[in-house]
Amino acid sequence: MPQIPVESNSRLSLRIASEEKSLLLRAAALQHTHLTEFVTRTVVAEARKVIDQSERIELSERDRTHLLNLLEEPPATNEKLMAVAFALPKHQGIFDRVE
Repeated sequence: MPQIPVESNSRLSLRIASEEKSLLLRAAALQHTHLTEFVTRTVVAEARKVIDQSERIELSERDRTHLLNLLEEPPATNEKLMAVAFALPKHQGIFDRVE
């Protein structure tokens, strides 16, 4: 495979068992790629998956319906809610239009 020049060459050193390295080398060879490219592609894909799973909230059908109903018809504000809203710092801008 042709080598693509890399503008920034940040390095990451890992210590792994020789059996694991052999396994990675074999997998890289099966995909006709270099070990670095194989490991980077695989690890980056897994990292994205982990981040996506931790940043996403999956709701049950019941909870999703409840949330949509609240968005369409929000409950009326009460004194307790207004007190909390006005106690927040002004720079957040969330309650600038609350009357």
